[in-house]
Amino acid sequence: MDFKLVSDYAPMGDQPEAIEQLVGAIRHGSKHNTLLGVTGSGKTFTVANVIAQLNRPVLVLSHNKTLAAQLYGEFKNFFPENAVEYFVSYYDYYQPEAYLPSSDTYIEKDLSINADIEKMRLSAVATLLSGRRDVIVVSSVSCLYGAGNPADFHATAIRIKVGQIVSYKHFLYQLVEALYTRTERELEPATFRINGDTVDIMAAFGEFGSQCFRVMFFDNEIEAIQTVDPATGQRIHSLDELTLYPTSLFVTTKARIDSAVQQIYLDLGKQIEFFEREGRMTEAQRIKQRVEYDLEMIKELGYCPGIENYSRYFDGRAAGTRPFCLIDYFPKDYLLVVDESHVTLPQVHAMYGGDRARKENLVEYGFRLPAAKDNRPLTFAEFEQLQGPSIYVSATPADWELTKSEGIVVEQLIRPTGLVDPPLEVRVTLNQIDDLIEEIDKRVKNDDKILVTTITKRMAEELSKYFDRVGVRNRYIHSDVDTLERIQILEDLRAGLFDVLVGVNLLREGLDLPEVALVAILDADKEGFLRNVRSITQIAGRAARHSQGNVILYADSCTESMRYAIEQSNRRREKQVRYNMEHAMLPRRAQKSGTGQSTLLANRTTTEPNSVLYPIAEERMLTAADITQTYIASENLDDLIARAREDMERAAKALDFLAAARYRDRMYELQKLKKENGR
Repeated sequence: MDFKLVSDYAPMGDQPEAIEQLVGAIRHGSKHNTLLGVTGSGKTFTVANVIAQLNRPVLVLSHNKTLAAQLYGEFKNFFPENAVEYFVSYYDYYQPEAYLPSSDTYIEKDLSINADIEKMRLSAVATLLSGRRDVIVVSSVSCLYGAGNPADFHATAIRIKVGQIVSYKHFLYQLVEALYTRTERELEPATFRINGDTVDIMAAFGEFGSQCFRVMFFDNEIEAIQTVDPATGQRIHSLDELTLYPTSLFVTTKARIDSAVQQIYLDLGKQIEFFEREGRMTEAQRIKQRVEYDLEMIKELGYCPGIENYSRYFDGRAAGTRPFCLIDYFPKDYLLVVDESHVTLPQVHAMYGGDRARKENLVEYGFRLPAAKDNRPLTFAEFEQLQGPSIYVSATPADWELTKSEGIVVEQLIRPTGLVDPPLEVRVTLNQIDDLIEEIDKRVKNDDKILVTTITKRMAEELSKYFDRVGVRNRYIHSDVDTLERIQILEDLRAGLFDVLVGVNLLREGLDLPEVALVAILDADKEGFLRNVRSITQIAGRAARHSQGNVILYADSCTESMRYAIEQSNRRREKQVRYNMEHAMLPRRAQKSGTGQSTLLANRTTTEPNSVLYPIAEERMLTAADITQTYIASENLDDLIARAREDMERAAKALDFLAAARYRDRMYELQKLKKENGR
């Protein structure tokens, strides 16, 4: 089936040319392509048109799962008849296993898995293996972490047809091997129930995730396959064939398990011998106890805590080879789209190093076998080897993308709203605060909002205090402000509770605020990460959704970064103004972005009475003082911690990750308070 793009709009402005250039380049074999699109220019719609014309499986890579959810919603709207899947980390929270030699502290792994996201991950893999070509998988960088062997996942899938001769016992064995669980109670996803020659199976995920299948045998022949109501058992309709995929990405065969156990024993002996030869008897005893315990569990139950550290054995990989990942499930001609590439690609760069440093300590001090190092994310070189034809989407592409694209960049500068880039004006620092307050007063009279960026956290706080003294309604925001308060501050700005937001690095997601008419950049001439070309361009873009948007750079000299950012802004403005005049288009302010919830989040429903989305603006921020007061009143921190954990899990289950982060921070604060009080 081909991709079918559904939209009320046709490409306009720069979009038709950008679509034509990208499609032409990829069809002619170009592997690296950069789409430079300003904020609000419809980059996602352009990519959707490219996908529709190329008709090949697509992996969309985003740098966090909240943005991935937004992209998922957009592509789901563009391609309602095609397979759009969502593949992100399935942890509500995750504390990795670690050892700190300096304090002799071992930190045990602690995690909570979101069952709904796990089903969506499995659905993505199953759709890719089904042979469909009209597949879009929107993913975070978690797709580059280790996954099961695609060959084993495919081999463990159960495919049956009416009239097929198959041993009844063999069929049940296949279900168990695919990690379905037998039950005598009410069916749940990934379970099956036996009644004579009839087997009822609840699918693990996907479009059949809420349906029950009934497979009826006559001797060793499959007599009928039906979908039935799981509550009443009433038949819904009959099927000619059925495919059931495993309930986990990490499945393997019995033969491979036996082989893996033998190899683990051999490597355990080598590691014990190594420690004893070095005279490190504590480490030798530690690794012996831990691995032998894990092996006993694997032999008896088929799994153990931390089984991912033995993934190399179960995958059948040689030492040092890369793990399998989601990309291995794609056909070779897939298309890779890297959203916000200037942020996403550095994340890919950094993943391997952080994981490796943690694993080195675990292996060095006898907590894990050396094979644990091979349970890891891909290195950047390995990622490059697996790349298909790629589109890097960014308003400020980094040097790596530009170099790989050999300087050929597809620009998309025209906004459908007719908005032009805000002008960048340079002013001297003499009396800059007085000048800034005058500009603030002008915007406040029009009920507009202002962003002010400083060079340090201390400056942000001091400037905020000064604004308080002179009567400017303001708040400050930086990395020391915890997650829940940070989000609350943004919501208060949208709600009009204050007028000026002061910060250090206002490039983070969620700051596309149509209400912002002025962005002031203090110390614009302090060359560095916070004042380089990309940072200045990104900060200036915060005013690009307002028809009267303006950017003031306070500086005593003009750096190369400032000069280039201004030149590029003027070039874009000239092109945008010329287009508006030629097409008689009047700029109009962008619509409010709200709380940033995607279509995925807004359309998601649940039958659980307490499982609701959490509108961030409606909840009061819980400070440390509030927590202490609540503790004194209730004298039961354990209940408060449990309640915060439940709130976090419900929000994560609803895919409202911002709210989940707030409840997580609340839980950590309560746990810290409990420790301080020695309870």
